[in-house]
Amino acid sequence: MEYAYDDQNIFAKILRGEIPNKTVYENDYALAFEDIAPQAPVHVLVIPKGAYVSLDHFARDASAEEHHGFMQAVAEVCRIMDVEAGFRSIANTRVHGVQDVPHYHMHIIGGRQLGRMLQ
Repeated sequence: MEYAYDDQNIFAKILRGEIPNKTVYENDYALAFEDIAPQAPVHVLVIPKGAYVSLDHFARDASAEEHHGFMQAVAEVCRIMDVEAGFRSIANTRVHGVQDVPHYHMHIIGGRQLGRMLQ
């Protein structure tokens, strides 16, 4: 599959500093920030700094360092946001997965009891 990255998507603009965000954590490979429409008390987005459209694109083409740095950011967000009681991680992908922004991102959602994921 070919992936066409749109460098004008909102997350690309956030990474370039063109749009402000409420940063939770940042390292060389990822940026984590609060979701603008939170679905729970904790709702943080973790995005890679590379130009990846989706989870499968990132999984296929990111370097080992990018994978490691991204997962370190996820772990640090979970520590900072104190989701020890549990959380959900979601990566919506393409049309059927209802992906709104064409830049790979993982939602970390928690801070309360969450319902079933799918009915």
